[in-house]
Amino acid sequence: MKKPKQSKYAFLIVLSGIIFTGVPGAMIYSCAGIFFSPVSEYFHVSKAAVAGYFSALNITMMVALPIAGKLMSKFDLRIVLTCCALLSGMGCLSISFMSAVWQFYIAGVVMGIGLPALLYLAVPAMINAWFKVKVGFLTGLCMAFTGIGGVIFNQLGTVLIRTGHDGWRRGYLVFGLIILVVTLPFTIFIVRSDPSEKGLAPYGSERTEADNEPDLQTKGVMAPRAMRTSAFIALAGFCGIITMNQTVYQFLPSYAHSFQNSAPQIATLTGLIASCCMAGQAIGKVFLGAANDRSIIGGMGMGIGCGILGVALMALMPTIAPVLLLGSFAFGFAYAFPSVQTPLLVRAVFGSKDYTNIYSRVQMVGVLASAFAALFWGTIVDMPHGYAIMFALSAVCMIITFVLGAWALKQRPKLKALME
Repeated sequence: MKKPKQSKYAFLIVLSGIIFTGVPGAMIYSCAGIFFSPVSEYFHVSKAAVAGYFSALNITMMVALPIAGKLMSKFDLRIVLTCCALLSGMGCLSISFMSAVWQFYIAGVVMGIGLPALLYLAVPAMINAWFKVKVGFLTGLCMAFTGIGGVIFNQLGTVLIRTGHDGWRRGYLVFGLIILVVTLPFTIFIVRSDPSEKGLAPYGSERTEADNEPDLQTKGVMAPRAMRTSAFIALAGFCGIITMNQTVYQFLPSYAHSFQNSAPQIATLTGLIASCCMAGQAIGKVFLGAANDRSIIGGMGMGIGCGILGVALMALMPTIAPVLLLGSFAFGFAYAFPSVQTPLLVRAVFGSKDYTNIYSRVQMVGVLASAFAALFWGTIVDMPHGYAIMFALSAVCMIITFVLGAWALKQRPKLKALME
């Protein structure tokens, strides 16, 4: 095996991961909100009626996650991800031809079947299989493109929507075509389930063998056994609570707007505070991944520490614009936390033998939490001193998740006896 050939192809796998999160992941998940208002105005229905299809998408994703994980572990990854890309792209494209809002819900179900493998499972599965070094950094790098893609495609979508009364149709049509044209070449021609399919070894395997590191690439606990352990319950709770905390981001613009009477200069920062948080999550995913390559606990400490610092700054000094924006940026690291830390924790605790099946079940709890989180935080902020309570509960959530993650890691010695 020639190292240059091995290295070059391994990084094509990384590029594939970037495409999956940055194109279908960002277009369908990160850009959904820009269509709610124009579609509701076109059909003369409430925004809630339109946004309901996104809830249908999330619920379908929750159900589809364990099925996708099982399919990915049993069948050729190219076939599974190609089918997922087709469902995601065709589902998005089909909305441009719909004549009633109820039809959006059907598209939401179709996209909910196709998206979870591309958005949640493909990146950690491929990086774990193809790399034995820099796994955390590369996972974080790929996942960062959900935010980067969101910034780019939100702008493109907005331009398309403004082309006319039915500009939203052009938006969905172009988005669907881009998903198909850009994603399918990677799922068909580049993706491989394992380096051995190309006659290669995982990138960095020589280094880990020389250091006598444990081979997490091949050993691990099988999903049926893993799900009966307390470590699995802890990681499921970890994923659910930290994903719920992530939704606090959605209320930062309204928090800034709440100062329209007492500090009107802060109320003008509704867009900027959201952008700062998105910048923090994009940068945070890369830094968190790199920190995890050195220490899983260190990565957790960085993400949780920045998140707590962020909510403290926003809660205690909200009328000082630079401090408020710095707090939002710091909270962006906590926003990045679920998509980077959860897969790395699952691998660290249970190994890679049955990784996709275990991780898909853990992630189910996160998707379920995201479906109800907005309602929970919305109820909180409507209470007297609601935003202060929201920030305090956010800090509590982050502390609990750190404890759960650290406790799960401590179970690793006991789980070695279950590894195959």
